[in-house]
Amino acid sequence: MIPALRKAFNDHFTKERYEAFLKDLHSKHPGAIEFRIAETPVFVSREFAKKMLDACESIVDFITASNFKLLTQRSIPPHEKMANENDHSHMIAFDFGICINEEGELEPQLIEMQGFPTLYGFQVYYPEVLSKHFEIPSNFSHYASGYNKESYLHDLKEVIVGNEAAENVILLEIKPHEQKTRIDFYCTRDYLGIQPVCITELIQEGRELFYMINGKKTRIKRIYNRVIFDDLNAQKEKLGNYVDITQDFDVEWIPHSNWFYRISKFTLPFINHPYVPQTFFLNEIKQLPGDLENYVLKPLFSFAGQGVVIDITQHDIDSVKDPENWILQRKVKYADTIATPDSPAKVEIRMMYLWKDGWKRPKAATNLARLSKGKMIGVRYNMDKEWVGGSVAYFDRDT
Repeated sequence: MIPALRKAFNDHFTKERYEAFLKDLHSKHPGAIEFRIAETPVFVSREFAKKMLDACESIVDFITASNFKLLTQRSIPPHEKMANENDHSHMIAFDFGICINEEGELEPQLIEMQGFPTLYGFQVYYPEVLSKHFEIPSNFSHYASGYNKESYLHDLKEVIVGNEAAENVILLEIKPHEQKTRIDFYCTRDYLGIQPVCITELIQEGRELFYMINGKKTRIKRIYNRVIFDDLNAQKEKLGNYVDITQDFDVEWIPHSNWFYRISKFTLPFINHPYVPQTFFLNEIKQLPGDLENYVLKPLFSFAGQGVVIDITQHDIDSVKDPENWILQRKVKYADTIATPDSPAKVEIRMMYLWKDGWKRPKAATNLARLSKGKMIGVRYNMDKEWVGGSVAYFDRDT
């Protein structure tokens, strides 16, 4: 996206440097990174970064409006609604595709958003290792809002740990040591001192929760929540007994699970912005668009792209039994924007926000990027390809 920086990076790239970088990256927690790491970061122009941030802030305006909770009440499945919802989501992620418009210009287009954590720990560690092996211009950073490593970790700790002792805060997940993103759990433990705990390891005593650490039963006061109900429902038969986390517990959830649904695909039809594709609840469409081929059909309550119909037919529409739980979203055209030794790569950038208690609005903090050469972003669409996978975007520090 910045031709001079792209050319300089590609000219100095060697497989030997990349292999040395991967060896270094894997050395801290061997075997914990299962997903592919791309050969290159993404260098984003100041103008493009401002377009993404403008879209994010416009959506934040809607999220912080007084009627937001009322408008999104239906987004939470009744059997997954949790007690003690707090005032805001402590973390929000906005996923943008780097797209090309009808005038042939690059522009961001929002693909999805989530009031849920992502790789907030790994995206500290990974860029730091990357910069040891590849030249990153000194005036570029993967942090936003003036953050650096120290100030970012300070606010991340305040968001997750708060005023509690680290031993009274846990990262909650389903079989955390088997998750493909477990490297993030370990980085979070390294930086914040909190332990990844499986939902099956929770101990309930009335309204209080405990876990075992170093043979000691320890009270849980805050939970850094990484449990996705879609995943939990898929695995519940294999898990055996576990605590029903929808109960009224004397703990604080960071973020509360209800925000996973409130800030999600469900929110998209309410947003009117040039960088947010037109989106409609399927049950509210009185007449289908004549160009269905230019839309995608998405279930509201699914995760990681499951159930998405890319090439829609009338039969797909007619087969939907619960249209109130589906959205129709206008397709965007990803740009082949990253030059690589063979074919160019497409890019998604996830802007990652933090929202501390006491702040009126969340703040852009850092990002991750994903490179793809397949039909969609994701591992299964990029098998046996190079210059694809997990990455990070660097912005001019003055953005």
